Amino acid sequence: MLTITPIPAFNDNYIWAIHDQARGRNVVVVDPGDSVPVEAFLATHELALSAILITHHHADHTGGIAALTRNRNIAVFGPALEAIDGVVHGLCEGDSVPLPDLLEQPLRVIEIPGHTRGHIAYVGHDFVLCGDTLFAAGCGRLFEGTAAQMHASLAKLAQLPPQTKVYCTHEYTLSNLRFALTVDPHNEALQHRAFDEQEKREHDLPTLPSTIELEKATNPFLRCHTEALLKSAAQYLQTPVVDPVVAFAAIRSWKDRF
Repeated sequence: MLTITPIPAFNDNYIWAIHDQARGRNVVVVDPGDSVPVEAFLATHELALSAILITHHHADHTGGIAALTRNRNIAVFGPALEAIDGVVHGLCEGDSVPLPDLLEQPLRVIEIPGHTRGHIAYVGHDFVLCGDTLFAAGCGRLFEGTAAQMHASLAKLAQLPPQTKVYCTHEYTLSNLRFALTVDPHNEALQHRAFDEQEKREHDLPTLPSTIELEKATNPFLRCHTEALLKSAAQYLQTPVVDPVVAFAAIRSWKDRF
């Protein structure tokens, strides 16, 4: 049975480890910003690193590549549109990543720019590894892309099947929910989620993975077409808003200052 396990790193990063015990000892890690917790995880569970997947170039997602590959001959996959030391296999929209030691079907690659210019996600049978584009109840900052690009990238992710598990790479959920309740205060699903996620964190449990279905119901950045979010964007801008992209840009700007 396939398991995707969070390896905590830094203050709030998750490095995801993909493993299938029935298929052997091989494991793939996603966005290893630090090699130390990965090596500890491998040693504790007696696993062998067989590949690395990278979603974008930021150091807290790539900083462990050099150390992890120094004494291993393993494949390192990442976005073709970003220059990342150690990435051997550059990937674009529509490419696939075969992981025969773990998965029956290759991972599918989609481009989701906005947070960075070349950000990609890896889509499996019932999960997506989406880096810093879609967060639980939030989305990444617009460091290199435009609001229109990020809105389109989130819309692409929202088209995945509702049951798709969302594996992003930061434990930002509670702070994202506080903002979400500010801009979408009458959303009952959001209110219930805030209670549930708070309980998880009180027990030191991760709030991830989420699902596409849950994000579409509670994530303000996937709800910019709704009357509630258009109204909130208009309140922030002090002018009527009917365009979801304008609403998204306003809500993202508001979150940056929240």
